[in-house]
Parts: sequence; C-alpha cells; structure tokens
Amino acid sequence: MSRLEGKKIILAGQRKIEEQVKIIENLGGTALPLPAQGTVFLDDEGLEEKIKAMAVAPPDWLILTTGMGTEALWNKAKSLGLEKEWTDSLSRTDIGVRGYKTMQMVKKLGLNAAARDDDGSNEGLLRELAAFSFSGKKVALQLHGEQAPKLVSWFRGENAEVMEIQPYLHIPPEEAVLEKLAEEISEQNVDAVSFTSTPQGRFLMQYAREKGLEEKIIKAFSEGVTALAVGKVTAQSLKEEGIERVIFPENERMGSALMTLARYFDEKRG
Repeated sequence: MSRLEGKKIILAGQRKIEEQVKIIENLGGTALPLPAQGTVFLDDEGLEEKIKAMAVAPPDWLILTTGMGTEALWNKAKSLGLEKEWTDSLSRTDIGVRGYKTMQMVKKLGLNAAARDDDGSNEGLLRELAAFSFSGKKVALQLHGEQAPKLVSWFRGENAEVMEIQPYLHIPPEEAVLEKLAEEISEQNVDAVSFTSTPQGRFLMQYAREKGLEEKIIKAFSEGVTALAVGKVTAQSLKEEGIERVIFPENERMGSALMTLARYFDEKRG
C-alpha cells in the first residue's frame, strides 16, 4: 500500500475532517486541519418563499449544482412541512445535475435527472443542457455558495426565465486561520495542502495578495509543497490562482485524492 510516512498534510477543507485525518494517519502521515473556508446556511424569508412557490407551481427545470445545496433545499421544505408537496412537484420538473454527490442526493429523494454533467463542472453540465430548448422556460438554479454569472447568463441567453436559489454562502475563515495557513505554506513547513472545493484556494490567495505573500506562496507550491485537489474543477481553480503544479484523482473523492497523493510521493521516492 502507498504510504505517507513523514509527510505533513494541511487539510484546507471543512467537511469530513475526521475521516481525512484517519486516512492520512493510517498511511503514516500527519494531518493539520486548517479550513480555508466557512459555510453559512441561509434561513431567510426569500429562500422560504422560493421553496413554497416551487411546491405550488414547479419550474420547468431545476438545476442542482451541489449535494449539500440539494439537501439544504430538502431540509428547508421539511421544516416548512412541505416535503411531500416539494418532491411531488419536482417529479414533474426536468432536473439538471452537476456532480456525483448531487446525483446521490437526487436519487435519495427518489427523483431522476434529465441531464447530468460529463465531468463534474458547470461547463460539462451546460454541454449536456445544450441539447434542450430553454426558450420561454422557467429555470430554478441552485447556486453553490457563491454567484454563478456564467450559468445565469447562459440560461438567459437561451431566453429562459431564471430564479436563483442560494441556500448557503461560502465565507472566509477567521484571519488567524488564513495567517497560519499562509505561514505553513510560504515557509514550506508542510509537504502538501489538500483542497476540496474552489473557494478554499481563492480565499487563501486573496489573503496572500492582501499581505504581499502571493509570490512566496506560489513559489512554495512550485517547489516543496504539493497542491492536492479533490477533482479537476478544484484543480483548475487553483491554476487560475497561479498555482500551476496540482495533482488530483480521476474520480472526485476525498479518499481517492489522498491515495493519489500517497502514490505521488511513492513515485518521487522511487
């Protein structure tokens, strides 16, 4: 089995920390959780109104972009006592899905997808949706923690009426966490940093630019620190931030990513 003996790995994600720590320790490494992202679930009147509206008059299409967001919508419907009405209405709606976790949640709810991405990205989903006509259609778009102007503009360009649904927001962590994260990377005190979503690298590099550390951190990632992404979408976002050397698994799974990292270090040792 591939091992991580003597390796120190920062975990920049916030979900399934204990599971990731256990995998790293079982492989002989040391994990340092420093979540570079916070998440706030919104419990506002606007979200409640949209759930109620969908239960009464379902849109022509519902676009689901994350498993966490799909679950949040379901939980909101449940809290309003509308779970049956909501799922019944969605059974009459065409559903577009991005990501395997989203698909798992859709199946859990007993629903089917009319279209699904081919690579886990928004672009992959749009490639599949291009086969359908959206002119005059009502589209409910679940956002994934931040604005998605390209998605919105694509649907509007197809003459669809778009309703944006934001069940949660990604927010930066406390500055002390970003300070520690930037220090560990820039001083090359760690061997790798595991990123599990696109906001993590963005928040890190935004902080680095504000503190004049951008060049030093990018240099560290090109030398002694390995950037590990959970999948190709997160990897691409890191490259857009200037981090060129990124490894990631073929299948977007946290466990697969850590095993990919172990094999990468094995190859370097060999």
